[in-house]
Amino acid sequence: MANTRRSGAFFISLLCVSDLVSGQIRYSIPEELEHGAFVGNIAENLRLNVWELPSRKFRLVSDDRKQYMEVNVENGILFVNERIDREQICRQSSTCSLSFQIALDNPLEMHRAAVEILDINDNAPSFSNREFSLEIRELIAPGARFPLESAHDPDVGTNTVSNYQISPNDHFGLKVQTRSDGSKSAELLLEKPLDREQQSAFQLVLTAIDGGSPRRSGTARIIITVLDSNDNAPVFDHEIYRASVPENGPKGALVIKINAADLDEGTNAELSYSFTRHVSQRIRDLFKLDPVTGEISIQGVLDFEETSVYELDVQAVDKAPPGMAAHAKVMVGLIDVNDNVPEVEVTSVSSTIPEDAQSGTVIAVISVTDLDSGENGHVQCQIPVDIPFKLQKSLRNNYKLVTSDILDREAAPVYNISISAWDGGSPPLSTRKNILVSVSDINDNAPRFTQSLYNVYLMENNNPGASIFGVIALDSDLDQNGEVIYSIVESQMQEGHGSAYVTINSKNGNIYALRSFDYEQLKHFQIKVQAQDAGSPPLSSTAIVNVIILDQNDNAPVIVSPLTWNRTASVEIEPQSVYPAYLVSKVIATDADSGQNARLSYQMLAATDPTLFTVGLLSGEIRATRSFRDQDIITERLVLCVKDNGQPSLSSTATIFFSILSNVTEKSSERSDEPRHSGYFSDLNRYLIIILGSTSFLFLVTIIFLVVLKYKQNRNIAEDYSSTVCCYRQKNSNDAYNQRPASNEPYNSTGLGQTEGYRYTVCLSPESSKSDFLFLKPCHPTLPFSDVNVRNSHAMT
Repeated sequence: MANTRRSGAFFISLLCVSDLVSGQIRYSIPEELEHGAFVGNIAENLRLNVWELPSRKFRLVSDDRKQYMEVNVENGILFVNERIDREQICRQSSTCSLSFQIALDNPLEMHRAAVEILDINDNAPSFSNREFSLEIRELIAPGARFPLESAHDPDVGTNTVSNYQISPNDHFGLKVQTRSDGSKSAELLLEKPLDREQQSAFQLVLTAIDGGSPRRSGTARIIITVLDSNDNAPVFDHEIYRASVPENGPKGALVIKINAADLDEGTNAELSYSFTRHVSQRIRDLFKLDPVTGEISIQGVLDFEETSVYELDVQAVDKAPPGMAAHAKVMVGLIDVNDNVPEVEVTSVSSTIPEDAQSGTVIAVISVTDLDSGENGHVQCQIPVDIPFKLQKSLRNNYKLVTSDILDREAAPVYNISISAWDGGSPPLSTRKNILVSVSDINDNAPRFTQSLYNVYLMENNNPGASIFGVIALDSDLDQNGEVIYSIVESQMQEGHGSAYVTINSKNGNIYALRSFDYEQLKHFQIKVQAQDAGSPPLSSTAIVNVIILDQNDNAPVIVSPLTWNRTASVEIEPQSVYPAYLVSKVIATDADSGQNARLSYQMLAATDPTLFTVGLLSGEIRATRSFRDQDIITERLVLCVKDNGQPSLSSTATIFFSILSNVTEKSSERSDEPRHSGYFSDLNRYLIIILGSTSFLFLVTIIFLVVLKYKQNRNIAEDYSSTVCCYRQKNSNDAYNQRPASNEPYNSTGLGQTEGYRYTVCLSPESSKSDFLFLKPCHPTLPFSDVNVRNSHAMT
């Protein structure tokens, strides 16, 4: 019948035996299956070809000692290899599974698999004792409860203990409770008063029932004894108990066991042991008396050197009310052992020693003692060997700690010297003590800069007083020996000393500019910085600081050609020589900056005739785009902008007036006949033509008048009038001529005879060779026309 139910559960579980969760194959089977029971088809679950399983060495790999599962390498079926007892494998765990791996070769594959073992109700509840006793005073009141032993069921879940029952009786009932972990517990409940004279004992059957299907149960017998009243006092075996223990006895070690007897029975004969009030708290801390067994054990540290014998007063009291007591005395003697470690006492001569101390300098005096005697009190002492100190023995168990080598505070500023001492006992006891020795500093290290050469890049036009750099020098000494003071000791620069350019903070090494630097005046300078400590004597070191001034676009371009006044320049052009791409002029500009800040470009901002000229973007060349026409105005205005490539860009502008020269005499007749369109002339051009014509007319009339006047006064004519006519004003009528020049150059004598005279030169105008008129012009136009005397004239035919 059980096998039928087991097979049914097995086939039901196979409906969902296999699933693949997170790459792992899982099966579920009930426990207690027979050998060969089907678990699952691994080949099918892993989608493997059955025919290749043997060649790929299809196998099961498990860490369990017992091979509960096995796999058929021919068809890939997993089956039970050995009977499975869930309670044996997993105890009472809520979940139970067997894990293993499926391995295949060529190629290597590893698959994880687990078989969950389901619990079946194959165990009945059981008690640890088939029979247990319970003593109850006959005078106890109804309602009292007495805990009973719980039954144990190896099954889990509903298959474990679910209820308790007790056999029918007139005095006792049963109260079942559920604990926090879900287990059940039972208590015996007194429902009716007991009478020992009527019935002194009871026998009850306690039954534990599980919740499985079918249900299983287990029983235990409860023997209840009714106790009588207390009418006898306890009695010790001895009035005085004696015991000996070693002073180093471990805690919990048994010293002695005392015993007392009571002629009563039941509860009246149960005794409780304790110390009397005469026992001090110190002894209570050292010894422990078990109130039930009467065993006296060690619970503190015993010391023979403190007390060799302890006297304990004990009593035994029964549990019947009112309690009756018996008294006795326990003498505990201690056996001396090697339980004292050596004691090290240090008297420091000096906890601080200078690093230049001589070898053999005394640091401390050490005294070592041991309370034990004989070999147990013979003490040896030592310190580590890898430190510059050593121990010198002076007297018995007395030592001196002295220096043995050179000290270096920078390498080891503090020594924590460990002194080890041990006695000659078996086993030996040892102790350790540390001495802290500080090494005081001397000035034996000079400051050291982090770099021997610093390069500082500083943008020009910096703010005076601002920090431009900071140097750091480190001194491994302490206090004033390590206090660094910075200063500028010398410099190499174009002019002046370093203090005229920079200053340094003597405390932190920050370098400050005393002025605003101009890249165009100073591009680089070098200073030497000294770091000196405050020791005695002071030590120092130096470092070089190269200060490199970086250019800033702070200079606008300056036009140097053509020469400008008030940003205006004039250039004359002969129209007959102009042709397309003809270089009319070239603008040359300079920029005091460097690099991209001095890269210039030229641009035409405005022009009277924008189609007449072009300006080279990078060259600044002004070229004509075509030949000049007659209708072009005689003065062209051109506004140029020169801009650098800095950020932000700076620029300068200039206005150039181009005067177009023309031959008025040669072209006047031709142009007078040509019709002109009013559009070719501006109002300024008209004003210039009117002024020029009026001035020429007045000048011609004046010259003709002077020539006629002089002709009448002097009829002498100069021999050579081809190039110039020289006119002189006489101061009186006695003036005479000096020798006439043989060439066509103007006559320039300053004195004639005894009378001082003044000579003025009048030159022929170039237009005289091209016209029927004689045009004269004064060589010194600053002289007034009224002072001119015409001495000679020339008639042109």
